[in-house]
Amino acid sequence: MALSRNRRAVVVGGTGFIGRHICRALARQEYDVLAMARKPAEAIPGVGFLALDAVAAPVGDIAAAVGPADLVVNAAGDSWEGDEERMTASHIPLVDQLVSAVATLPRRPRLLHLGSVHEYGPVPDGTAVGENHPTAPETPYARTKLVGSRIVLGAADAGRIDGCVLRVTNVCGPGTPYGSFLGRLAARLRETDEATPLTLTLVDDRRDFIDVRDVADAVVRAAGAPVGGQVINIGQGTATGMRELAGLLISASRVPPHLVREEDAPVHSKGGRWTQADIRLARTLLGWSPKVPLKESLYDLWAASARRRPAAAAARTEGH
Repeated sequence: MALSRNRRAVVVGGTGFIGRHICRALARQEYDVLAMARKPAEAIPGVGFLALDAVAAPVGDIAAAVGPADLVVNAAGDSWEGDEERMTASHIPLVDQLVSAVATLPRRPRLLHLGSVHEYGPVPDGTAVGENHPTAPETPYARTKLVGSRIVLGAADAGRIDGCVLRVTNVCGPGTPYGSFLGRLAARLRETDEATPLTLTLVDDRRDFIDVRDVADAVVRAAGAPVGGQVINIGQGTATGMRELAGLLISASRVPPHLVREEDAPVHSKGGRWTQADIRLARTLLGWSPKVPLKESLYDLWAASARRRPAAAAARTEGH
């Protein structure tokens, strides 16, 4: 989808897993892209960087940073793990600050906020959850993500900003962080050999996983879509069993099957056993649909994990 030249975009959380892919996708569409984050990370070719903590910085400083932009994307967020206090600090003040900054600008950029499918809360098995489904999140992560989404939607409804929420399912693909199930599994598979076989504990869940490059494409499409004050689901649109996902990654790793032993988890994971997004609205409003098959996504995850291994090992040693 061709876009006009010289548009500017600021990606908050642009050095993170999803943010980096969004930066690259926008740059390919000839945006001038600035990644904004608390501290530097590995540079993204063709993308600028600004070290700014949007939680602690004055609203005026944030407004100055995003003021020249046509598009602001909030891709910042914390991992699943953490108590209510940590999740609140990670997910709510930043969105509040960002919305306040954008609302003060005479020429307001479009604001896209990445929410989470887990804002809906647990749903019955077999449910393809649509945007009009009631929200009843049960985890600190999901509850605080929902508050952030509501801040954006409320400001859009009040006419303070031009914004919408992309409610994203579980994300995988190249660069998947080590804190996730698939990221940890890839790291453990790299350490598996005849001397150290792998015992894998699996829950009996089925979840909707989407490749990170498809998420970035959805952001690009939403950037130019005449849609405001709207929640739009972004996902694969199917629920895949965790055993199937693990099997795809094990196949990509080429670790011999006899070195991997599977066990059933004693309890089910938090947040519900089933996630499946109804993505028809994304097709209608954005002309978007997922393109990357899960098998390709997990093979690319495995290939990328090999390139990241030395840095990741150092980070684990340093306790990060």
